[in-house]
Amino acid sequence: MFTGIIETKGIVARTERVAGGMRLELYAPDFGRDMTIGDSVAVDGVCLTIAKFLRGSFVADVSDETVRRSTLSDLRQGASVNLERALRLSDRLGGHIVTGHVDAVGTISLRQPAGNSTLYRFTAPAEVREFLVEKGSVAVDGISLTVARLFDDGFGVSVLPLTEQTTTLGDKPNGGRVNLEADMFAKYVQRYVRQYMGVPEARDESPAKRSLGDMLKDLGEGR
Repeated sequence: MFTGIIETKGIVARTERVAGGMRLELYAPDFGRDMTIGDSVAVDGVCLTIAKFLRGSFVADVSDETVRRSTLSDLRQGASVNLERALRLSDRLGGHIVTGHVDAVGTISLRQPAGNSTLYRFTAPAEVREFLVEKGSVAVDGISLTVARLFDDGFGVSVLPLTEQTTTLGDKPNGGRVNLEADMFAKYVQRYVRQYMGVPEARDESPAKRSLGDMLKDLGEGR
C-alpha cells in the first residue's frame, strides 16, 4: 500500500525487454536507503518489487500484464519517474490509500494556470470514471489528487506548485499519458452492491456497465 505522496523523482538508467515483460533500472541515490531486496516501491504509481541494488540505483522486473496496463512501456533512458516507498502502519496517511495497481491509462488534455495553482484536465476510460466523485481521490502517476470536476470523458484537478515541482506532472506535455488508479474503497462498495444487495438490472444495461452511482440510486429507490 502507498499514500500517493511522492517522495522523490528517479531517473531511468536502463530499460530492457525480457521474456515475460521488461527489466527497469532506476537511478535514485538518495531514495530508500532503508529498503531491501523484495521491498515494494511505487514507480509512477505502479507497485514493483526491488530485485537488485546497484550503485545509486535499484532494479525491478515488470510483468507483461503491467507493461500492457501502464505507461512503463513508454519509459526511455533519462526519463523521470515518481517514486514512493510502501506505507508503514506507523506512517501518517497524508494522501489516500493507493494500491499501486493501475486501472487504466489516461491522457493530459488541458493544463492552464489558475491563481496559485494549475488546473489539469485528464481524459479517462469508463472503468475509471465510474468510480470518481467530486472531492474524491484519484491517483495520477502515483500522485494523490482530489477530483475538482467531472466531465463526460474524464475529470479535472487543481495542482499546487509544490506538487508540480516535486513530481513529474509538470514535465508532461498535453497529450502525455498517465497511469490512473481509482479509489479502492469505491471499488469495494460497487462489488458489494452488485453481488450482495440485489440491485436490479436495467433492460439495456448489464451490471458490469452500470456506474456505482446509478446502482446506489436504484438501491435507495427500492427501499
